[in-house]
Amino acid sequence: MNFFKKIFSSEKKENLDKGLEKTKTSFFSKLSKAIAGKSKVDDEVLDNLEEILVSSDVGVNTTLRIIERIEERVSRDKYMGTDELNLILREEIAGLLSETNSGEATDFEVPADKKPYVIMVVGVNGVGKTTTIGKLAHQFKQAGHKVVLGAADTFRAAAIDQLQVWADKVGVPIVRQQMGSDPASVAFDTLQSAVSQNADVVIIDTAGRLHNKVNLMNELTKVKRVMQKVVGDTPHDVLLVLDGSTGQNAFEQAKQFTAATEVTCLAVTKLDGTAKGGVVIGISDQFRVPVKYIGVGEGIEDLQVFNKYEFVDSFFK
Repeated sequence: MNFFKKIFSSEKKENLDKGLEKTKTSFFSKLSKAIAGKSKVDDEVLDNLEEILVSSDVGVNTTLRIIERIEERVSRDKYMGTDELNLILREEIAGLLSETNSGEATDFEVPADKKPYVIMVVGVNGVGKTTTIGKLAHQFKQAGHKVVLGAADTFRAAAIDQLQVWADKVGVPIVRQQMGSDPASVAFDTLQSAVSQNADVVIIDTAGRLHNKVNLMNELTKVKRVMQKVVGDTPHDVLLVLDGSTGQNAFEQAKQFTAATEVTCLAVTKLDGTAKGGVVIGISDQFRVPVKYIGVGEGIEDLQVFNKYEFVDSFFK
């Protein structure tokens, strides 16, 4: 089977292509200018490529790794035409993503040995955290799983109300308390409720404050500890939601949250409204944390399971 031809529904693939359109157009317009009049990949082309990757929010460290890989191939092959650059870039970026994104999932799977499968969601306010939780709940429910939401972002009344709106829209139960309640108490009640209902998936929202990392760390640690009193090995995933349209700011948020808690996977949202889709490549590589979901549109179906082959295929299509 061709390296890039993996099973993926045509509708989802079309949405992914459309969602990455701005990133792709921006990247390739820069690339075509960089290699105009050039037939060979030389130092000047590589310097220009480095600048393009950094300006596409791939990140400096990841860009240098990509350039080094291409330089190795240039030195081996002696002559490499610029017409080959697309394919080489495609292969090297796919290789880089493979180091942290080993799976090839195309649907919303629940680990067979985790019941309920508990996801704790972290991220600053405004990145699309609540929307991502709502869309996740919808996708898991569509896949036939029983879902319970927990509104443990008790710092803002709006956060609780927004999650309630999504729970009502998707048609899943939600556990909530008053604003200012102990987040760990909400998480505890949510897990107890989920166990009693024989639920398959539990998604816990948490506060998105970063102004004091120590407080955030303590709060998330407490939430985890209290959840483990109900279900021993929880949370099974700590999902960090990042806004792809913020580019380098998303890197900083990833840095802060990975320092505050053990992030196991990422969701990168709002890729459709930006030319900064390269941030997916950089963040996945730099933080060694797999990208699990990407948001490529505003529709409820537009949260997709991240598939590295399909992403790279859409990026270079």
